[in-house]
Amino acid sequence: MSAADRPLDAAVATTTAAHPVRTLYVATCGTLLVLAVFSAFVVAVGDSSRSFGAGIASQAWALSAMSLGLAAALLTAGSLADDLGYGRVLTSSTGLLGATSIAGALAPDMAVLIAARVMQGVAGGGVLAASLGSIGRVFPAGAARTRATAIWGAAVGAGITAGPLAAAGLQGALGWRSGFWVEAGAAAALMIAASSLRDRAPRARRRLDATGIATLAAGMALLTAALVEAHHGWARNATVVLLAMALVVLAAFTMLQLGRRCPMLDPRLFAQPRFLASVAGALFTGLAVIGLMSYAPTFLQGALELSPLGSAGVLATWSATSMLVALAARLLPERLGTETRLAGGLCLAALGEVVLAGLDSGAGWTRLLPGLIVLGVGTGVANAALGRIAVESVPHGRAGMGSGANNTARYLGGAAGVALVVTITSTTGGGGLVNGFDHASLVSAGLSALGAAIVAGCRVSRRLEPKECTV
Repeated sequence: MSAADRPLDAAVATTTAAHPVRTLYVATCGTLLVLAVFSAFVVAVGDSSRSFGAGIASQAWALSAMSLGLAAALLTAGSLADDLGYGRVLTSSTGLLGATSIAGALAPDMAVLIAARVMQGVAGGGVLAASLGSIGRVFPAGAARTRATAIWGAAVGAGITAGPLAAAGLQGALGWRSGFWVEAGAAAALMIAASSLRDRAPRARRRLDATGIATLAAGMALLTAALVEAHHGWARNATVVLLAMALVVLAAFTMLQLGRRCPMLDPRLFAQPRFLASVAGALFTGLAVIGLMSYAPTFLQGALELSPLGSAGVLATWSATSMLVALAARLLPERLGTETRLAGGLCLAALGEVVLAGLDSGAGWTRLLPGLIVLGVGTGVANAALGRIAVESVPHGRAGMGSGANNTARYLGGAAGVALVVTITSTTGGGGLVNGFDHASLVSAGLSALGAAIVAGCRVSRRLEPKECTV
């Protein structure tokens, strides 16, 4: 076996930041920024589409464009970060995020804006995968990693809280383009900080798998595009064709990886209960929670007649609770395994979604607060657990790939969840948006419970094994 093909288990690049606090600071700030960029556009899409005279279809693509870029880039970025160094990938990705934010601010039409959002997703994928991967590299398993991944999970909630609130405030004062300029400035500052995270050159490096990168990115992009088109109907020709193409390309990627000595993503990892729990937990978090909450601003503004700032404030009840609970999750006893925490978080999310249901046409926004708080508690516990299991469920030296796989599942689940919620609310007869949101909340609760059951089943399966399965 050549040096280029040799596994990196004991020969990966090592982060040499002055001490772990700096790595944690850059990683959490990067995650917060990407989630803020991701969620802020929910507020800006209305004004931006009106300024270009864009229709509903263009708005749907603009809202989903960053998800497409994230899904296409996360796994590839995580694998590259393992090989090239987390500091290098963070620095280049934050630079790209700044450049694409400027492109969004200067966009002359909706097509350019959508393209800029896709590329923001590509850049954000690099930031997210390298951020969580660097935490897995620097912090050893145990209490230190539990604290670090809890802070990372809190950054997810903080970004979702800050993004819409900041965008609504800036939009009211300076217009929708101002948010992109602020994002560009924040990315530039983060790029400077990330450049201080130096990585030693690895003693052995995987040969760059250009075919794998191309097929994975194409497959994920096609799959996300199919989910976006599903907003307009699951049986439409465009949806079916895109989905079929995605399955063919991803099947080709799988076959290619099975033939590699040192693959980007070994499909046999899915036979390991812990890795399966990581991916399934992230998928159902996206499908059942992100999907519902991504649609919530439309419901709050359309059914309850709240302003963009008002709807962002109501949703902050959920996201801020998630942030605080993720920080506190590190205080949970270590005897509660990561899978147990993840399953418990999804169970609480299901309870919160049940509480959200049962609205009537005369209900005000305060009726949603108890459900949003319970949902926030569940999301916070789940986010902290997801960050930890993502880096602990993969072989040594592949934390970036584990982060990429986990986050890819989350955002693919979110894209599918939005399409599902739109389908439910548009086909529910009687009661309009209120009745549709009730049905969507109950379906999301069922999906959260199903995700909890799958994760718990993986936990039981792992405990029954005589020893940990290796790849």
